[in-house]
Amino acid sequence: MTKNECEQYRRALFALGNRLKGDFAQLSGEALRGAGGEASGSLSNVPYHPADLGTDNYEQEVNLSLLENDEQALEEIAAALDRIDRGTFGVCENCHKEIGRERLRAVPYTRYCIDCARQLGNGPS
Repeated sequence: MTKNECEQYRRALFALGNRLKGDFAQLSGEALRGAGGEASGSLSNVPYHPADLGTDNYEQEVNLSLLENDEQALEEIAAALDRIDRGTFGVCENCHKEIGRERLRAVPYTRYCIDCARQLGNGPS
């Protein structure tokens, strides 16, 4: 992989990381807010209807799951940036072959080529 290509991936990874950090901040606020109460304009902290409580709980669970996914992606992005610095970016950590450019464009922080990702259960079927 050329130095220019590595720099392009570095910029793409930084941009993706910055976007995820913004999403993370927004989702944190959503996931950690209380159900009902002041956030919904009510004087009470109890939703009006049991279905509202269920909806609030479901939305909170979804937001927490998205936060977890974003956190994991941010860790993978940091690891990919480290691989760029070490000169191992774009090389499969399993078979040590070059990762295809199409795969790197789709998942720039990937550690594995498409074949190894499938074998390890980390990629498309």
